[in-house]
Amino acid sequence: MKSKATLKQIAKELGVSVSTVSKALNDSPEISEPTKKRVQEYAKLKNYKPNVIGLNLKNRSTKTIGVILPNILNSFFAKVFTGIEKVADERGYKVITCISNESLEKEINALEMLSNGTIDGFILSISEEAQKLQKYDHFKSIINEGTPIVMFDRIADEVNCDKVIVDDLDSAYDATQHLIKTGCHTIALFSSIDNLSVGKLRVKGFYKAIEERGLSVDENIVVLAETQEDFDAKVEGFFDNNKVDAVFALDEHASVTAMKMGIKKGLKIPEELSVIGFADGVWSRRMTPSLSTVSQHGPEIGEVATKLLIEKLENKDESYNYKTTVIKTELRQRDSTRKL
Repeated sequence: MKSKATLKQIAKELGVSVSTVSKALNDSPEISEPTKKRVQEYAKLKNYKPNVIGLNLKNRSTKTIGVILPNILNSFFAKVFTGIEKVADERGYKVITCISNESLEKEINALEMLSNGTIDGFILSISEEAQKLQKYDHFKSIINEGTPIVMFDRIADEVNCDKVIVDDLDSAYDATQHLIKTGCHTIALFSSIDNLSVGKLRVKGFYKAIEERGLSVDENIVVLAETQEDFDAKVEGFFDNNKVDAVFALDEHASVTAMKMGIKKGLKIPEELSVIGFADGVWSRRMTPSLSTVSQHGPEIGEVATKLLIEKLENKDESYNYKTTVIKTELRQRDSTRKL
């Protein structure tokens, strides 16, 4: 492969100093126009590329944002990313993305790899393993070193940074209330994300809605799991052993599973079984019948998070106050729930 020229090599070939080459390539007024033209044309001929990391360490600005996502297959995170990219592009920033795959080690490695001068700040959602182990020191270290972070969706209250969340508890409360208002009396709760902070908040919202009606939650129809595999094992034969007229599912996997099991059992949806799920991917509209969902407005979350980070990066005031922004969700009624 053809090697790229360095400043030192160009200076030696042209018989000038390294400083002169650097200034000429940066269009400095200290260098004459003929010398600038000569240096720039030679650098182009020799395929010279500036050392971005070196420049970044010197200038402390890369106009690049690091994004760390826990799971690229999750449609919610994909939607958030579209919002991040939209605002970054509008504001003249580039985006570098890493996937933690729910691993604490990969999350730490991504932070360390990108915080060496490659990026100006991070937008991220915490990995499943970090939340499970309550390990957040790697975020605090990065922030203490001067690299700002904006967290979204899965956050850590212990970390002092900007955060963008949805009203998970209230959203689950409203969705459960909707099922009750449509005439559902025995509502099952399905979750395969009980190890995540957002999952626990949604459970609280469900219990709050049921108990406010003066009812007690039947624990036999509450299926909480920390993995999809564990959930599948726990929920097997559910409709053979329990008679319910609704399921509130707290994640995509649980939503799809509830619909498939209900249809396989021969239950009419929504007349005999109503289902509400969380998130709002393409599959929710394309299923037959289509699935009613709590939409988290992923693109808006990404846009708000990016604006917060850029505001922090471009705000030179040391007394910057961190904020938590709550994005309102929306219940999108489709064919899997009865009409009010």
